[in-house]
Amino acid sequence: MTAPTYFARRPHQSRFTLLRGLRHHVLQWGGNDELDANLPPLLMLHGWMDVGASFQFVVDALQEQGRRVIALDWRGFGLSAGSGSDAYWFPDYLGDLDALLDAVSPEAPVDLLGHSMGGNVVMSYAGVRPGRVRRLINLEGFGLPQTQAEQAPARLTKWLDDLKTPQELKSYPDLAAVAARLMKTNPRLSEAKAAWLAPHWSRELDGARHILADAAHKRANPMLYRKDEILATWARIEAPLLWVEGACTDLSKFWGSRYPRSDFESRLAVVPNVQREVLADAGHMLHHDQPEALAASIEAFLA
Repeated sequence: MTAPTYFARRPHQSRFTLLRGLRHHVLQWGGNDELDANLPPLLMLHGWMDVGASFQFVVDALQEQGRRVIALDWRGFGLSAGSGSDAYWFPDYLGDLDALLDAVSPEAPVDLLGHSMGGNVVMSYAGVRPGRVRRLINLEGFGLPQTQAEQAPARLTKWLDDLKTPQELKSYPDLAAVAARLMKTNPRLSEAKAAWLAPHWSRELDGARHILADAAHKRANPMLYRKDEILATWARIEAPLLWVEGACTDLSKFWGSRYPRSDFESRLAVVPNVQREVLADAGHMLHHDQPEALAASIEAFLA
């Protein structure tokens, strides 16, 4: 039987741009002839081990056709160049985002959306550059468990050991195997969407499919996650925030008892203006699970 096919309603245009000297892949939906100059661009930033094309299903579900929608492949993910180093640092994502905004909207504030890791980046950015963000949307960018100073020696030791260890990502025999891997990670992902994502999430090399990500991302991060610094940044956010999560997401599956829900709630409470949405029958990849419901929430919020 022929596998079901997903047809993109609004195909994206693909281009490359230099951000801080590094070649980045940028996706855009909406040609110049159909854009409403009065609508700010909506920038979408993906999570760890994902790609900008991951937002295709949500963009297809958006009813507003006049808004320019832009997605970025973070450095070392998708078709963007790797950093050339043996490790990746969170502040570099802020620097890349700042450079992207200089390129696409140097004068006017933008609407900013991030998922998971991307959600953490846009939250920090909106606190550091509050005047550059009109509306802010965080899709399950929970942050990380608080760390303690006494953890620093072990973290640094682990990082030094990882630097001496070659990092690898699993390869797959064909696109069908890549799609199967995506569905295993997210059982709610349909076969048609998985088949559409597979060629955007991997590339063919030497007769196999390889994930479009720098394996150096797997190395331990030697920097401690300091909750007080995050709270100081989040408290500076001026843009209204839409927080969206899946009803089926369970924080304990990520971090066990190290990051209780009450801790996250206390963090979110410092943001001055928060609207919350919970999407039924959706997990962490809610932009794949319920793109229509998510698109409706996004458009209502941006309007």
